[in-house]
Amino acid sequence: MDLSIIVPTFNEGPNVDELLRRIGVALDGRSFEVIFVDDSTDDTPEIVAAAAAASAFPVRLIHRDDPVSGLGGAVVAGFHAAQARWCLVMDGDLQHPPEDIPRLLTRAAAGDVDVVIASRYAAGGNSKGLANATRTNVSRASTLLTKAMFPRKLAGCSDPMTGFFLIDRDAVDTATLRPRGFKILLEILARRQMRTAEVPFEFAPRHAGRSKASLRQGIRFLTQLTMLRFGRMSAFALVGGAGAVVNLLILGVLTSWGLGYIAAAIIASEVTIVGNFLLLEYLVFADMREESGRMRTRFAKSFAFNNAEALIRIPVMSVLVEGGHLPVVLAAALTLIAAFVVRFVFHAIVVYGPKRPAPEAEVVPATAPGEATRHPLAVAVEE
Repeated sequence: MDLSIIVPTFNEGPNVDELLRRIGVALDGRSFEVIFVDDSTDDTPEIVAAAAAASAFPVRLIHRDDPVSGLGGAVVAGFHAAQARWCLVMDGDLQHPPEDIPRLLTRAAAGDVDVVIASRYAAGGNSKGLANATRTNVSRASTLLTKAMFPRKLAGCSDPMTGFFLIDRDAVDTATLRPRGFKILLEILARRQMRTAEVPFEFAPRHAGRSKASLRQGIRFLTQLTMLRFGRMSAFALVGGAGAVVNLLILGVLTSWGLGYIAAAIIASEVTIVGNFLLLEYLVFADMREESGRMRTRFAKSFAFNNAEALIRIPVMSVLVEGGHLPVVLAAALTLIAAFVVRFVFHAIVVYGPKRPAPEAEVVPATAPGEATRHPLAVAVEE
């Protein structure tokens, strides 16, 4: 097998037949396989099975009933299941034209790179397939921000957030990848210095279906970028900082309405405790949830600790206000800062600490991830 094509999909059924047809035409005469890593909630797995049954080349399906780490996690699962050394990652919506795959393979054949990146922003490429000017501007601004945060590792890369790339699997330590979002190439390039090359391509309009881009995805990207650059503690600080701002705003509003500052501080604390927990759950510690027990248990621990911390912090704030004659908001800010490190350590070790040992990646057979989460149709697909 010369090439494994990994296609992460989420409700992309209408695109499957055309995608496989165009891949087959583009790679006629080559030895390759297509692996769909599917997190769909619709009939996409059944459509893949039907298309695979009529395909002249191998098509495999890994359906994840309990998706871990989103699109990035799907790509890592594809890496584990791939039979070829070289893996090509592409979206299933045909915005990444299959006709460009031979150009990426030709560049890789020179033997001097680990990754060949299909770039929208290299000379000769374009991003016309983005839905509108807003998405285009957001994409370009995000790219500039990313390159500014990793100036050395991304020096030769004009499009580090493309989802269309060819990679030497032997050059990637998949055991160290901790994808938290959909920008898996950024995750790979930011973790170690890779030899890269670019091939320009034209980002096409979607063939069918709707874009998965959303504000939530944007927040996940910013969190992923922060954690890659500065680590988990900084992402925790980002969430804590946002919570502190909300806390202070609520406190300021309630006291301006005539409510006593102690009662206002209690209400502000309870609101931000719940909000911060949800942000930690889905952004900062998302990759640790699976091994840390039930969500309600994590919430109970977090809620209990933060309330205990508040029982200490609010009286201290009272001392600063009454005895130190500090403004209420300043006193609250000082106590929130003082509690930050203790709060981070507690959440990282107690709330999200693993409840069972993680399996060692090196003892897992290459196809095990697919077998472990295999959709009932997967056997028929592979046969």
